[in-house]
Amino acid sequence: MRLAGVLLLLVGCVAAPGPRRMVELARMPAKEANQGVAVDADHYFAITDAAIGKYRKADGVQVGRWAAPAGSGLRHLNAGVVVGGRLYCAHSNFPLKPDESSVEVFDVATLTPIDRHVFVDPPGSLTWVVPYEGGWLACFAHYAATSQVARSRLVAYDQAWVARRTWSFAPEVLAKFGRMSCSGGGVDSAGVVGVTGHDAKELYILELPPAGGVARLAEVRAFPGEGQAFAWDPSRPGELAAISRRQKAIVTARYE
Repeated sequence: MRLAGVLLLLVGCVAAPGPRRMVELARMPAKEANQGVAVDADHYFAITDAAIGKYRKADGVQVGRWAAPAGSGLRHLNAGVVVGGRLYCAHSNFPLKPDESSVEVFDVATLTPIDRHVFVDPPGSLTWVVPYEGGWLACFAHYAATSQVARSRLVAYDQAWVARRTWSFAPEVLAKFGRMSCSGGGVDSAGVVGVTGHDAKELYILELPPAGGVARLAEVRAFPGEGQAFAWDPSRPGELAAISRRQKAIVTARYE
């Protein structure tokens, strides 16, 4: 009986599924598809440095647009995430130094700016922020052109934006980033943290030690875009939206 149990265990290990297969679903033209994309139940929000385009999921028609007015100080929007009718966008002054970073908040219905959070003495250029364990998970990037990529950090904040834990990226993750850094990130419906680099068609699944420390590479999955920021679709579990900078398009895909 013991031998049989061991054999069954071995068979189970051999039969365990490997990395999930990615299936691309659609591509939608979006002239703002340069830095990232956010998504809610009915719309995609394509993000470029100083503008956001709102596109209807059903037919790809652009139904709204916001552009930063002159003198606003907004120069480098990155990723976005929709939470409770608000679009939270990461923003930085990259490539300027010293680093300045903020979260810019827009009303999803009108794309009107309604709030912002400014990080005091940030640990880098903010590239993305998403809800995480009742608070927020944010990434602050460093690039070889202006700094050292190894200084890039993930930071977990509480709801009041008080930093609670910090992770550096393991060497195997930094090797994937090359001279660039982490451009996108998200937490799927199962709580799995995945990140993207600047231009590789890969999604990196991370292991984050609960107390902070070093974020290690657990898995590499195919990714529908050429790096950059992406967003899990809250209305369609297992589906995400990414961008193709080359094609100026929003790309949707599902993992099976």
